[in-house]
This record gives sequence, C-alpha cells and structure tokens, in this order.
Amino acid sequence: MKIVVIGGTGRIGSKVVARLRDQGHDVLAAAPSNGIDVVSGAGLDAAMAGAAVVIDLANSPSFEADAALDFFTKAGRNVLAAEAKAGVGHHLALSVVGTEKLSASGYFRAKLAQERLIRQSGIPYTIVHSTQFFEFLPGIVASAADGDTVRLPTALVQPIASEDVAEAVAHFALAPAVNGTVDIAGPEREPLAGLAQRFMAAVEDPRDVIADARAPYFGVQLDVDTLVPAGAARLGALNFDRWLEQSEYAGYEHAQAVR
Repeated sequence: MKIVVIGGTGRIGSKVVARLRDQGHDVLAAAPSNGIDVVSGAGLDAAMAGAAVVIDLANSPSFEADAALDFFTKAGRNVLAAEAKAGVGHHLALSVVGTEKLSASGYFRAKLAQERLIRQSGIPYTIVHSTQFFEFLPGIVASAADGDTVRLPTALVQPIASEDVAEAVAHFALAPAVNGTVDIAGPEREPLAGLAQRFMAAVEDPRDVIADARAPYFGVQLDVDTLVPAGAARLGALNFDRWLEQSEYAGYEHAQAVR
C-alpha cells in the first residue's frame, strides 16, 4: 500500500516512515527537500498519485498566531485538495490533546482551523491528539526560566515518548478511519512543575523550580486537566525513567545543553 507521510523527514515522521517501510508498505517521505511543498502545493499531485493513506505531520515553522494560521490553512487546503483528486481513502493528522481548551493561544487556534478543514473535507479521517513529548522538556524549561528559577504551572501532564507517538500514528494510519479524534498519552500523569524538577535533577540543572498554579504555559493559563486526555487514550510504553535511559541525556553528559 502506498502511504504519503507529510513531514516524513522530521522527528516523528522519520520514525513513522521507518516503521511503515519495515511492514512492507510503499512510503513516500514528503518534504521540501524532495520537491514537495505543502504551502505552495508544489509536487503534491504527483506525490498523491496512487496513495491510499496520507499522514500529515507537518508543523508551522512559527508559533506566532498569524504565521501559524497562514501555514495550517494553506497547507491543509492544498494537501486535502490533492488527496481528493487522487481518491485518497484515509487522511490522518497529528494534533495536540487540549487543543480545543487552548484557544487563548494563536497557535492552537491555528491547529483548530486545521482540524476544521479536515472534518469538512469529505475525506475519511483520523485526528490523533497527543500529549506533550518528553523531548519537549528542555524547551518547556527554557520557556519558563527567569534567572536562577523556573516557574511552571501545577497542571497535570501525561507526556509521551516520540517513539511511542510514531508507533501510535503508524497503527492508526493502517486502521480504518474513525472520522473523529483519538487520544494518545504516556503511561504516567503528574504535575508539570514536578516533571520539570525531575528532568532538571537528572541533567544536573541547579536552578530552582517554582510550582505555581497561575504560571502560564507558553503564555496560556491552564486548568489542572487542560493537557491530559479527558477519557480513554492509547498509552505509550515508555515512562519518564525509561525514556531518560535511552535519551541523549542519559549519563548527564548533556547537562549543559539545558542550563
């Protein structure tokens, strides 16, 4: 079966491509580097020819509200139009748990716009809502840093390893379209500030973590359950300790990277 993976050379995309190829599928890793541009539409019609499934993992290069909205609307319209021409039978997109609760963020309003385009396209679809990746922890810490302290909310998180995200995406891409949303998450739930403290201790970052229920998360106020699934979710296998053991931070040798 031919499967097109938009963003197939990225963090998740490269893992998805490898998994599907190992299962014997004809997988095209679509990216600007091989002449396929979702914003301009270049190369999309040729890429979609004969495809049964399209997996859209593309992300906006900017988190600024207008830029993100422009990216997701242009890319979404171009990809879905090319799929309709080619008769693609299943469109899968990766999104974020809590997107519908984060409309104060321009980036998440753009993600909601992307999801609306998918739902209105008439193409059978699956939207995979994922919790935060463990790999995002350095960026989360950096976003909340102020001198010798890191102030983060006490809202719950249920982070997932990118390996488990890729496995789930490949699984749902090969299953029938659900014409709705499925949630994926890691196996453990805990306050964000506490998780950051564990990560910083592991990489020998000496700064203090301040747990503050009112602290913003990338500029947005969170309720305690904003970032975790509200109901059933497919759970990844790797918890924080197992992820850390196989990550680039194992052995503390990369401690300076987050200081």
